[in-house]
Amino acid sequence: MKELVVISGKGGTGKTSLTSSFAALAEKSVLADCDVDAADLHLILEPNIKQTTDFISGNEAIIDADKCLGCGACWQKCRFDAIDRVDVGQYRVDSSMCEGCGVCVEICPADAVDFPDSNCGQWFISDTRFGPMVHAKLGIAAENSGKLVSIVREEARKLAQNRSSELIVVDGPPGTGCPVIASITGTDAVLVVTEPTMSGIHDLERVRSLTKHFDVPTFICVNKWDLNPENTKQIEKIAEESGCHFVGKVPYTKEITAAQVQGKSVIESGSEELKKNIKEIWEELCSQILK
Repeated sequence: MKELVVISGKGGTGKTSLTSSFAALAEKSVLADCDVDAADLHLILEPNIKQTTDFISGNEAIIDADKCLGCGACWQKCRFDAIDRVDVGQYRVDSSMCEGCGVCVEICPADAVDFPDSNCGQWFISDTRFGPMVHAKLGIAAENSGKLVSIVREEARKLAQNRSSELIVVDGPPGTGCPVIASITGTDAVLVVTEPTMSGIHDLERVRSLTKHFDVPTFICVNKWDLNPENTKQIEKIAEESGCHFVGKVPYTKEITAAQVQGKSVIESGSEELKKNIKEIWEELCSQILK
């Protein structure tokens, strides 16, 4: 069993469009959407949810008004401004601001602050027309998305093992932060989708530094390459010099947007030329990953 994670230096590079196309081309694969902060693979794959599980992480303070003395100690000490002064001697916790640090619990002289586990979202196991998918939804203002990413990957691996799947295809998050690190550590391969712009090149170099640090085999694909062929050549050169494998490039076309509007992958709705283009990228990836 192998795992391919598709990431990018920023959002909007076409990462999810490519991932959905790979899902359409893959056989006996398991899919996962690890972009839990802004998940959107479900918009194309239209999953039929079979299992829903709450994501419990951290704690959230709640002031018991019956026990509260109205001293204001919690209000004065909360560095996140999560305690609202409702009236004289009356306070409440703004759940969207609370970081769960527990200072208010420690300093309250009346033990009036409860500190229950926090429900930060949900994760799902679903069926799609291309196979099973594990995905998640992070709650509003909730954090610990790296932990949720790890859960999604773990459940995807369990599914793959139970189904004897050869490959897990993961739609990863953009950037270089905690969710990305949680997505790529221990994976078999990473595909970085980039654009032929100066910011795209800069983001690519940052992402490449990250994958190099974790010693993950890295592949590079340029989307909208024909908007700036010179920058595309520079990206190919960067790939060669950094030891990455350049697997192909996708032209700028309205077909990709049209497919998104229809809730379809490019493989299902694009022109034969565009389908062939993406199939070649997929076949090159498979020849390297599954060998």
